[in-house]
Amino acid sequence: MIQVNDFLYGKMELPMVFSDLLNTDALKRLGGIHQSGAIFLVNPDICHSRLEHAIGVTMLIRMLGGSELEQIAGLLHDISHTAFSHVGDYVFDNTDEDYHEKVFAEVLCRSEVPDVLLNYGYNVNQILYGTFDILEQPLPALCADRLDYTLRDGIHGGVISRQRAREFLTSIVLKDGKIAVNAETEVAWINEAFEKLNNEVFKLPLHLYANGKMAELIKKFLNKGVLVESDMFKTDTMLLNKIRTSYEGYEAIKSIKQLKGFAEFMRHGAVPKIKTRTLNALLV
Repeated sequence: MIQVNDFLYGKMELPMVFSDLLNTDALKRLGGIHQSGAIFLVNPDICHSRLEHAIGVTMLIRMLGGSELEQIAGLLHDISHTAFSHVGDYVFDNTDEDYHEKVFAEVLCRSEVPDVLLNYGYNVNQILYGTFDILEQPLPALCADRLDYTLRDGIHGGVISRQRAREFLTSIVLKDGKIAVNAETEVAWINEAFEKLNNEVFKLPLHLYANGKMAELIKKFLNKGVLVESDMFKTDTMLLNKIRTSYEGYEAIKSIKQLKGFAEFMRHGAVPKIKTRTLNALLV
C-alpha cells in the first residue's frame, strides 16, 4: 500500500498498482500541467495541477466505495490533456472542449500504463470501454470528476472555502451507483458553487485573457514551425521554455503576465468561447 494525502480528502492508503501508475511518465507529466491552463501567469494563486485533480478523483471514488478498476479509471481520466489543459482546445478550435477525450485512447495506449495494468491483472480495454458511473456522468449530473474540480478549482479560485467544501463531502452518498446528496441545503449549495465557479473563475475576463492569449501565441508558433504538435504533450514548463527561446516568444509571455493589451484583446482578440456548464445535483 502507498499513502496519499490531499487537502480535501485527507490521508488515504491505496494499493500498489497506484504507486506503479504514478511512477509512469504519463502520470508524472500531469504534475506539470496546470489544471486551469495559463491562468497562473496572471493569478499565481490558481496553480494546482491536473495530477492533483486526478489523485483527488481517485480518492473520492474510493471514499464512495467504487471498485479498484473505477479508481484506476479516475486516476487516468485526464492523462491525455495537452499542456495548459483546455488551452489545447482553443489552439485546435475544439469548441466542445473535449480534445483530450478524442486523443485519450492513443495517448493511453502509447504510454507505459497498459503494461502496468497487465502486471496487476487488468487490461487497458477495461479502461477504454468500461462504464464508470461514479467517475463520469453527462451534464448536468454530479460525478466524481465534476465534483472534485468544482471543489478544488473553487477553493483555489477563492469562491468557496476548504472547510465548507469538506463539510459538503459529508453529505454525498451513492444512489443507484451514482453520486447523490442527502440534504436539500447541500444540493442548493453545490449547484450555486458550480455556477459561481463558472462565472467568477472560468469566465472571468482576466482568466479568459490569459488562456486566450496563450492559445493565440501557441497557434502562431505552430504555424511558424517554432512549435510542433507533439510539443503540446509536454509539460507547461517545457512548452514555455521552448516558446521563450526566441525573443518574440519571451516578450509575448512577459506581455501576458503584465496584462499588455488586455482591454484590446477582450474587444477584438480570439477570446475563448467557454463551454456552457450547469449542475443539477441529485437529492437522495
